[in-house]
Amino acid sequence: MNDTPTRESMEYDVVIVGAGPAGLSAAIRLKQLDAELEVVVLEKGSEVGAHILSGAVLDPCGLDALIPDWREKDAPITVPVKKDNFYLLGEAGHVRLPNLAMPPLMNNHGNYIVSMGNVCRWMAEQAEALGVEIFPGMACSELVYGENGEVAGVVAGEFGKEADGSHGPSYEPGMELRGKYVFLSEGVRGSLSKQVIEKYDLSAGHEPQKFGLGMKEIWEIDPAKHRAGTVTHTMGWPLGKNAGGGSFIYHLDNNQVYVGFVVHLNYKNPHLYPYMEFQRFKHHPMVAALLKGGKRVAYGARAISEGGWQSIPKTAFPGGALLGCSAGLVNVPRIKGNHNAMLSGKAAAEAAVEAIKTGRSGDTLESYDAELRSGPIARDLKPVRNVKPLWSKLGLTASLGLGGFDMWTNTFGFSLLGTLKHGKTDAESTGEAKDYPKIDYPKPDGMLSFDRLTNVSFSFTNHEESQPAHLKLKDSTIPVTVNLPKYAGPSARYCPAGVYEFVQEDGAEPRFVINFQNCVHCKTCDIKDPTQNIVWTTPQGGDGPNYPNM
Repeated sequence: MNDTPTRESMEYDVVIVGAGPAGLSAAIRLKQLDAELEVVVLEKGSEVGAHILSGAVLDPCGLDALIPDWREKDAPITVPVKKDNFYLLGEAGHVRLPNLAMPPLMNNHGNYIVSMGNVCRWMAEQAEALGVEIFPGMACSELVYGENGEVAGVVAGEFGKEADGSHGPSYEPGMELRGKYVFLSEGVRGSLSKQVIEKYDLSAGHEPQKFGLGMKEIWEIDPAKHRAGTVTHTMGWPLGKNAGGGSFIYHLDNNQVYVGFVVHLNYKNPHLYPYMEFQRFKHHPMVAALLKGGKRVAYGARAISEGGWQSIPKTAFPGGALLGCSAGLVNVPRIKGNHNAMLSGKAAAEAAVEAIKTGRSGDTLESYDAELRSGPIARDLKPVRNVKPLWSKLGLTASLGLGGFDMWTNTFGFSLLGTLKHGKTDAESTGEAKDYPKIDYPKPDGMLSFDRLTNVSFSFTNHEESQPAHLKLKDSTIPVTVNLPKYAGPSARYCPAGVYEFVQEDGAEPRFVINFQNCVHCKTCDIKDPTQNIVWTTPQGGDGPNYPNM
């Protein structure tokens, strides 16, 4: 075993992990408030935006608060929503839900269809113009703790490990980047955020976080079918009673549409294959009519935090704060979280600046957590807090009526239901294979639907193969001895990138294979594995998907 490497250290006022909308908003706000602060943003993707995947219909309220003149600064936010459609699908048809029946918060008037990857690239330019240092390709693999147990920094930029974990000939130990405060804006189920939540017991008194798996393709379609600014959401087929979830179809510019599908990860039947549900969805007559004659140009996937208000852990801890999706700030019925990510970054920055001005460092930014639970983020999330638990407990049809009623009453500031609980984690929700029927999925046709590995090539994913696998097993025997016989090996299906497979040759015992090179960093395995035996960690910096304009 190698000795602990000697690392150089750099000091900053604030260290930010992740160049998503939350981290970049925090960086921008810090420099707006005090231009002399030393601020660094560390991004594991090869460039800012490379690992950003979101729907996305953007509510600009977060950006309005952060950069009020963004419209004059050539922001890539140019396609306003012109039309909202809500459909309930059956296998062969659909019913449109009237917009007037929707609570006002579901109205997309004033929102924009965007590529959040491109929005983040633009935000990075704004941050750098203010003097923020941004380092892409710098995965943060470890936390650094101070003398009093506070988070004091991170280790970033470790390269050159061999497959067995030993130091190769080109090994670089990385650097310690230390700060008065460390902001974790890693996105959903971030590896460092997960450690911090456990170490400081931040989820105590809160419901378990819930998740969905979001898969997305970009299509170029026939110009005659393109309607820029049209937003369509569907529920129902093909999931039916097998799982909660739904779809989105957003018409942006240049004859492109975003086609996405979300499967709630609390499904019980381990035979469910979320990726194939997505592919089957595109064969619905309404969707197929739109896509026929077009071509898919990109694919990606990521987990989505869905627990909402009840599941937000304490967001401040000794030495730092959880921002954006690391805290779980998605509004599930609106399918939006980027605005709350920006608002959380702004609030964390303001709390840190106030603390630094008074000579503090390494303590808990209680004012940030208080603002998150009383300010605009709270006003966005509290009214919809019961939608997800109702859907989980009652199913789609019943939850549509009762959830809609609850959102309407919350419009007037009260809820007859109070605050419902989630109960089980998504991993605990997984049932045993013997109790559920197998599901037959049609073979992809190569025109509307595609096999998983072919689609992964459209995520432009790459990992250096000589490094250790970043997907760790707590016990290497469990996949074959427990998960395969008891749950029918669900990792072979819940992963949207084909990372996991059970291989059996010539009558030999099955082997569990991890094709980590395919990983698109969605974190589904870390969430859904029924035995919680898989741990997602960061690969070396720059590896993973390279999304062009997701």
